[in-house]
Amino acid sequence: MRWDELAGDDCPIARTLSVIGDRWSALILRDALRGVTRFDGFQARLGCSREMVSRRLANLVEAGVLERKAYQAHPERFDYLPTDKARALGHVLMMMAQWGEAWLPTPTSRPLERRHRACGHSFKPTLFCSECQAPLEPGGVDYPNAAARA
Repeated sequence: MRWDELAGDDCPIARTLSVIGDRWSALILRDALRGVTRFDGFQARLGCSREMVSRRLANLVEAGVLERKAYQAHPERFDYLPTDKARALGHVLMMMAQWGEAWLPTPTSRPLERRHRACGHSFKPTLFCSECQAPLEPGGVDYPNAAARA
């Protein structure tokens, strides 16, 4: 499958990857959710080319993940603000970070501290079944209609 065909695929993972499936888009989203809003801030943190940041920001705006809002008229400059779509993808990134902490540790890395704003407690991200409230364990989910989508 070609990269430009992912957005129209029946698979929801493929469609999600069409938005954040490259490293720069995912890292721009990570930084936007941590408060970076300006082009120069993204470019400085990522250390990639200005053209790469520009293209990825444009894609994220087009996908409705970031909103572009002018903060200066001459020269024209913009803030890139997370939308509800971005905040929802934040949960995906949080689970990716959790996976990286568990399966790809480095000698100097330490787990991110995550604090729930509502109660103030630190927590470990966990998925639960919406029906029985039991934690979802690796290998504990079946996809009975997945073969029909392949």
